[in-house]
Amino acid sequence: MKKIRLGMMGGGIGAFIGDAHRRASRITNDYDLVGGVFDVDYDKALEFAQQQNIDSNRTYATIDDFINGELALPEEERIQAVSIVTPNFLHYSFAKKLLENNFHVICEKPMTTTVEEAEDLERIVKESNLTFCLTHTYTGYPMIRQMKELIKEGVLGDIQRVDAQYYQGWINSIIHGTDSRITGIWRLDPKHAGISSCMGDIGVHAFNLIEYTTGLKVQEVLSDLSSVKEDVQLDLDGTVLLRFNDKLKGVIRASQVAAGEENNLSIGVYGSKASLKWEQENPNFLYLISDSEPTKVYKPAHGYNSTFAEESHVMPSGHPEGIYEAFGNLYKGAAKAIRSQDLHDGEFPTVTDGVRGMKFIYSVVESNAKGNTWTKI
Repeated sequence: MKKIRLGMMGGGIGAFIGDAHRRASRITNDYDLVGGVFDVDYDKALEFAQQQNIDSNRTYATIDDFINGELALPEEERIQAVSIVTPNFLHYSFAKKLLENNFHVICEKPMTTTVEEAEDLERIVKESNLTFCLTHTYTGYPMIRQMKELIKEGVLGDIQRVDAQYYQGWINSIIHGTDSRITGIWRLDPKHAGISSCMGDIGVHAFNLIEYTTGLKVQEVLSDLSSVKEDVQLDLDGTVLLRFNDKLKGVIRASQVAAGEENNLSIGVYGSKASLKWEQENPNFLYLISDSEPTKVYKPAHGYNSTFAEESHVMPSGHPEGIYEAFGNLYKGAAKAIRSQDLHDGEFPTVTDGVRGMKFIYSVVESNAKGNTWTKI
């Protein structure tokens, strides 16, 4: 089967997330990166293209140049799917233009900066029947997919509580001026990041994992956010109480100023029969705990896992896999969708997940602004 011709918006020299997307696309062996708009500085874009052995004629200065240039090519040569790895404020306009010109889209989160933009993209995707993959990367881990399948099978019984935590510390040194290596952090600028930093960047990952693994929908949130310093405009730390219904509650704790923390994302789902726990920094271990039996540990590449989980690892047992492989699973799922192949439930987050994420972010910010009141999603 021929590789999918891939383009990229952003992600040029020195861009971590662009490099992550390129590695993910290569792991699946389903894509060939052939062009894009790699930098706002066209000379830097050309330099990047030369480093990557990409044809300078497929390296464009603007998205309009990209669309016009690609549509002028024969369909069998034209780029088919485009990864958007720009700062948040460009996601919507780029995705909209690409979808309206018949390109499949793989987009970084958050999908947009407003709920209205997210709903507009959802409408366009449904009308176009194109593939839209939102890269909530952690849904690509095999043991998160095993967690989803075990919950679906009823192993936990009735879910009684859900907790998720996402702690990072990298912004701490920036706001206190102890790290001179990093300047111009766009995530702290509402014009580029949107209305939230902490919840918009990492809290939404925890929210997405909760809804992905449990199949439940959060109905209301009550949040308490902090910008930590007066000169910071966006939230850097916060706690969000969750209501799924009258009986079922949960919590999300997130921080970008937890000094010493690296990427401490974890989730626990607690049921009437048993509970499941998973940590991103040790992603190959899923723990099933109960009051009546010893703790069970699930690991990738074993026959006791679901078919979905087993199709989501690339290495034999005992060979650690990580974030790039998880990313790759989303690209793999998107490739299957582009080729109209059969999909497992949850192979990649969709545009609808993007709408849910934006509604979560806005509801959390609104709840905090109204003095910590319950707010519907």
